[in-house]
Amino acid sequence: MTILQPPASPQLEQPLKLTVSFTAACNLACRHCYARCNEAKGRPELTAEQWRRVLGEAMEAGVISFYFEGGEPFARTDFLEILGFVARRALTRVRTNGTLMTVDLARRVKSVGVASVYVDLMGARPDTHDWFTGVEGSFERTCEGVRALEREGVPVTTLIVLTRQNAGQIQEFLELSHGLGAKEAAILRLYPIGRARESWARFALTLNEQMDVLAGLRHPKGLKVMQSWHPNNGNCCWQMAAVNPWGDSIGCAYLREFVNYGNVLSTPFLETWRHPLYRELRAGRVDHSCGECSRREGTHGGCRATAFAFHGRWDAPDPFDEPLNDGIDLRELPGWMLQESQGPQTEAGS
Repeated sequence: MTILQPPASPQLEQPLKLTVSFTAACNLACRHCYARCNEAKGRPELTAEQWRRVLGEAMEAGVISFYFEGGEPFARTDFLEILGFVARRALTRVRTNGTLMTVDLARRVKSVGVASVYVDLMGARPDTHDWFTGVEGSFERTCEGVRALEREGVPVTTLIVLTRQNAGQIQEFLELSHGLGAKEAAILRLYPIGRARESWARFALTLNEQMDVLAGLRHPKGLKVMQSWHPNNGNCCWQMAAVNPWGDSIGCAYLREFVNYGNVLSTPFLETWRHPLYRELRAGRVDHSCGECSRREGTHGGCRATAFAFHGRWDAPDPFDEPLNDGIDLRELPGWMLQESQGPQTEAGS
């Protein structure tokens, strides 16, 4: 595999896609929660009226795709209102834990025009899933949520974050997803943010262990399987934006603990897009890049969040990509990452 000095990523005047971290409220208590849900944040989340203004501004700016996540977005009673406001005008997807999804709610999700729903499973067995979520019976409710969505004709992608605790269940996860009626299943890497960052050594696998899991999988017929390791390792910063529940522009949900480009209640959305660090990350100028990933994905150097977490600099390669790993043990975070988070490393205007 060729290691290249890559050209710059595509340049846009505005993002194509926006991740909306709608709320930090959740009815579960996941041990590896990226958003540290239900922990006191000391400031109010955006109201429905504020979200309408921010998301309307984003659509006017040219954003064509919206991805809603939480927390658990359906934990807020005003979420369907906002979902309908956006889904009538743009491609819209939702990520949920599925436990609140009833047949009636699935019917309403279908009626507002949502393109697809992503549902998280923490394992393929009730004991594993419920251990992660901290809520007994959540596995069965999540599975019922998937069934409800499928019965109403809403396309479902099931998600699983690969960890030490569920690595032996990934084949079962694919078979479970297929049996529930999902058209697609996605295996995701673990990101060093939130509670996962605090307990990283407990959950993380070596890169070889991760590759062995992926290499041994048999895909059920008719189920599309996605995964985000080489050669599917793209740097998507060039087209992405993200806003957290308090209106902070953070570029990507996986950068939530590392950057803050400004609050969209006081700074126009597109002005945060033009922040110098944001432009730097979108350019895709990195030390070195995997040629196969670059050709396949059109961008370079892999994920900026994991690159920064393990190297402490933005132009570093992503160690989750095999040709770029350089012997890094992914079970061990650098010392500065293990310290108590002091908030974003980069504030707007710095």
